[in-house]
Amino acid sequence: MKKGLARFDYFINQLQELLDKASRQKNPALWLYRNNARTTLFMLEALAKMYAAFHNKKKFSKFKDHFKLLEDAIGKIDYYDAFAKEIAGDKKIPKTITSYLQAQTREKIQSLNEILKEKKWLSDGNIRMKKIKERLAKADWRNEKDDIKSIKSYYLTEINQILEFINQKDFHFTNVENDVHEFRRRIRWLSIYPQALRGCVQLSNSKTTIPKFLSKYLTKEITGSPYNVMPQAGIHKHFLLLEKNRFFALSWMINELGNLKDGGLKVEVLKEAVMQTSPADENAATAKAYEYAGPKQITIQQVLDAAENLFKTYCKEKNLESLIIGIAVVKK
Repeated sequence: MKKGLARFDYFINQLQELLDKASRQKNPALWLYRNNARTTLFMLEALAKMYAAFHNKKKFSKFKDHFKLLEDAIGKIDYYDAFAKEIAGDKKIPKTITSYLQAQTREKIQSLNEILKEKKWLSDGNIRMKKIKERLAKADWRNEKDDIKSIKSYYLTEINQILEFINQKDFHFTNVENDVHEFRRRIRWLSIYPQALRGCVQLSNSKTTIPKFLSKYLTKEITGSPYNVMPQAGIHKHFLLLEKNRFFALSWMINELGNLKDGGLKVEVLKEAVMQTSPADENAATAKAYEYAGPKQITIQQVLDAAENLFKTYCKEKNLESLIIGIAVVKK
């Protein structure tokens, strides 16, 4: 089996197992959400996104759309459920707010159940999965050497597009969702691809001395994270090498921006809940959202300013430009 097909096959089998188990549940969508189906979908979306760029655009773009539809639906459940659980025990927040978030969670769960049914993910005979497997099997997969060259080229393109995004913003953020979350989403894919590629991406130390400024990123939480351990190389002979400490810096940045994003989105979701459960206008709802979030809640502007400062430093250090070491070939 060619390496490209094997990568898809690994996660397709994972998804198939999850769907089989979900189909036997009273609430399949809730079961998939609670059993981390989103991670598997992220991996498949990453592979499809990548192979659409350098293999068969039409075929793999369709795969990507299928996986993304499910992944987005689970993400919407997580958005409301996480905040509903976070504020559930807070006595200063009216029950109407918590009830609204819980109702939205149930609505998003129902929406995913409808998608699963309409798109035939849970149908008798596994129609959707069978079609995907058949089309994957018929793809004209490349050999390992050509595959790794394309992966490197794709990775470079992704980095350049992120840098273009940064230049367009001129290091200035004005919106949590469109700026902070979008920048984080773009760099997060750079950490997902290596996991999805199942061993052909490895971390290595560059031959140059580690710059002192990288030490701030090398926390125990980051260097000891299982998410920063690459899948075993297995029988691969061709590898894309990423600079280990720059990859840790990327992981640190994703984590910190995630914390800031969640802080900003908490205000947004509380404001939404206030506006949907009371006659308050946007300004009054915003004020209430900050009141409910508590005195330690940073403002949206503080979130934006902090994110700007983080990514200005990160980009000034040219961490993205220094992430790729190159291709290595191991003779066996």
